[in-house]
Amino acid sequence: MNSKIFMVARILLALLVLVFGLNKFFNYLPAPEGMSEAAGAYFGALASAKVITLIGVVEVLTGLALLFNKYGALMAIIFMSVSVNIIMYHVNLDPGNIGPGLAVFVLNIVVLFGYKDKYKSLLS
Repeated sequence: MNSKIFMVARILLALLVLVFGLNKFFNYLPAPEGMSEAAGAYFGALASAKVITLIGVVEVLTGLALLFNKYGALMAIIFMSVSVNIIMYHVNLDPGNIGPGLAVFVLNIVVLFGYKDKYKSLLS
């Protein structure tokens, strides 16, 4: 993969997950409007079980790791579980707003592909 494309994708993903991860702690982005009852119940369950806090920590750590390019390969794998859950949430509960989640998912795949040399020993 072209190193400039990888760097842009890595930094873009880092900034996106940092913004959304920090929002889970500081609530500076407006809450989404028109959330269905099922989506509200889902977020209520995540919040009451403190899963939102864990997701926020993973997002912040992933963003910092990718931004500084330290442990980025590890955090890209760990963040893939969050990316898949973002897609599953939007497919099942909020298909109209899947765009940003799909962008994060695609960027995560591009970053994983960019780190493919670091995974060779893991996959051998």
